[in-house]
Amino acid sequence: MARFRGSITKVSRRLGVALSPKAEKYLEKRPYAPGEHGQSRRGKVSEYALQLREKQKMKYLYGVLEKQFRNYYKKAVSQRGVTGDNLVRLLERRFDNVVFRAGFSPSRAGARQLVTHGHLLINGKKVNIPSYLLKPGDAIEFRQKSQNLDAVTDSLNKAPESRIPSWIQVDKAHKKAVFLTVPEREEVQEPFNEQLVVELYSK
Repeated sequence: MARFRGSITKVSRRLGVALSPKAEKYLEKRPYAPGEHGQSRRGKVSEYALQLREKQKMKYLYGVLEKQFRNYYKKAVSQRGVTGDNLVRLLERRFDNVVFRAGFSPSRAGARQLVTHGHLLINGKKVNIPSYLLKPGDAIEFRQKSQNLDAVTDSLNKAPESRIPSWIQVDKAHKKAVFLTVPEREEVQEPFNEQLVVELYSK
């Protein structure tokens, strides 16, 4: 299964935004681009560069490669409503993202691993596809053999209630979650501007 295998911390420094919990610490120490000239890079940024940067933020944040991201965009265009909002909603419906949002993992990369290793069920059936799009009412739970994973327990204990969005119902005691509804754009607080991505693909 294709995924980004490079350094997410270097990408975070280049884009100027933390794309993982680990990257947050690195950005605090080195809030500039990587490389020999990282601290001295200045100058006017073109409109295209700004649009491309926003697309890169979205791709790396959700762990999606270019071809798949473009397919999400095409699907967002074909749906009713604002294309940018549709794009964000599609990405938020990904199985690995919902597992992350529910607090079962401190990062999307960790959530993706839980999914691909077959630890989770959707409506009682094993699903190991991170890109699977959840529908309102879908229930997520761990397989019997995966109920006592220390990493999941630790993540749930550390995840504040305020981090879990209102569109996901989480039962921490039984390690279950229900995807209640597709979130509205204003309910998703992430450091990107999807409208610039729409402008980039619209050219």
